[in-house]
Amino acid sequence: MERADSQAGYTPHLSVWQMEYSLTQVFDRPVHGREFFEEVIRENLDLGRPERVQLLFERKITRRTPGKFATRIITQGVAPSLHVGYKSFDLKQYFKEGRGLRTEGTINNPEDFGVGKSLKNLPHLKQMLRHINHRLLEVERTSQDCRFSQQSMQRLLEPTVTDDGQKAPGLKFGQPRVMALLMALGLFLTLPAGFRNRQFRQHVAALMGRDLADYKPGQMTYDLRRLRLKGLICRKPGTSRYELTPYGRNTRLFLARLYQRVLRPGLAAAVEPSWKVDVPHPLRDKLQEVNAQIEHMLKEAHMID
Repeated sequence: MERADSQAGYTPHLSVWQMEYSLTQVFDRPVHGREFFEEVIRENLDLGRPERVQLLFERKITRRTPGKFATRIITQGVAPSLHVGYKSFDLKQYFKEGRGLRTEGTINNPEDFGVGKSLKNLPHLKQMLRHINHRLLEVERTSQDCRFSQQSMQRLLEPTVTDDGQKAPGLKFGQPRVMALLMALGLFLTLPAGFRNRQFRQHVAALMGRDLADYKPGQMTYDLRRLRLKGLICRKPGTSRYELTPYGRNTRLFLARLYQRVLRPGLAAAVEPSWKVDVPHPLRDKLQEVNAQIEHMLKEAHMID
């Protein structure tokens, strides 16, 4: 600082203009780490959407919130990296030096989070960055760790009785109303405030393709009750709002993906098309080969003509 400035009463103040906080998790077997990170990229392409950004940064997103809200996957000329942005903040993840999963958040303007640039705010910014990094990993863990035991599936699909004696109706997988409930739950994964009966009912009715008047409030209350008794949701204390439980997040993710990505396209391929032109499909071709082999074996056994 210039002596003249000092004599004039000016004093220096340090401020935070950019800050980076990172976490590196090293894999014992690098090849498994690479496979894991490629799955992470494939399964989390929607992280940049406004509703998911709210989950990562615990910030309400409105139409006035600046930013493109898109997930960027950079692969050309560099190691693949996943980027999620909020205002001028960049949340980045990549596979470091062939064996470590690197998660790092970079604040380019602390005021994006309502925090001043004074150096005294450094501990608070550090804690906030740490939470953002861990929330990203928690979201990814949910998408990776969604396997269920036979007992867990039976508890979900069949009628049960809770420890306090309440009867919990089963959630029949594949039933349009149940699948609409599971799909609608995904819309509220990222809302810290949770959701209310009326708000949830509108989305469930739309997913079933029904008018709101055809899906009565009593039916919604019944559905919320069985979701709660099955442990998928819980009521926020002192409110009329609901939120997903960790079990509910895993269950919803597993069943919704199973239905959308496996059963629906798989059954569509397995069933003969009703139109005249048979659209080629690898699964249908393999099933036809299996049927042909079975018929051949039956003929060899003289069980059919």
